[in-house]
Amino acid sequence: MSGAAAARTAADASGGRRRGGAVDLWICWWVLPVFYVLFGLIFVLLARVIPPPRPDRSPEEVAAFFHDHAATIRIGFAALMVVIGFTGVANGLVAHQMKRMAVSPVFAYAYIAALAVGALPGCLMAAFCFLAAVFRPGRDPHVLALLYDIGLLTFVGSLGCFTTQYLVLALAILLDRRRIFPTWMAYVCVWQIVTELLAAPVFVFKDGPLAWDGSISFYMGTVIFGIYEVCIIVLLFKAVRDQPPGEPVQD
Repeated sequence: MSGAAAARTAADASGGRRRGGAVDLWICWWVLPVFYVLFGLIFVLLARVIPPPRPDRSPEEVAAFFHDHAATIRIGFAALMVVIGFTGVANGLVAHQMKRMAVSPVFAYAYIAALAVGALPGCLMAAFCFLAAVFRPGRDPHVLALLYDIGLLTFVGSLGCFTTQYLVLALAILLDRRRIFPTWMAYVCVWQIVTELLAAPVFVFKDGPLAWDGSISFYMGTVIFGIYEVCIIVLLFKAVRDQPPGEPVQD
């Protein structure tokens, strides 16, 4: 091989390392930021679930809430039904990187299973309750209050599934000798577990910091969740970029 050809080959290899990652993995990665932008638009601007409305409203006030926001609730949660499946792509990318770790693939399977179970109480239940509430105008305010309570209690208070998700990911990171994700990410997951546990009192309190709209049960957890999502998106970017082409991944 001539010197020029060898230099070209080395440059191509270097460029491949810089770019890194397969096209399919990059497609999966781009789903994350796009989905979470849409998630924020739906839950914050349209459905009015974030920040959650007060839990101490009377049935008449709840009926007025649904009447005032019926159109945006319909639009927002109808859009959610279209895009919610993309969470499977995003979470699948995390599971893929977990299967690259020097741990049993059971961790990746448990991560996906916990999220699959958590999707109903943690996201879809609120959507279905709010959509049912605005589907037939003129329902009894006490029925609307029931749908309001179920939707928001499940949205903020769904604990066990997501606690398991974060615990499984934290353990996989701590046990991994390949350091696919840095160790500090495990401690971010631990903080997520803490916030999930601090949401347990929402089933008891109707006002104050431990209610479903409280500074501890909701706002602190939301801030830490935002930090977690930024971290996981950045770390997945680096993991996809640095993954060698054709690297075998355990089943």
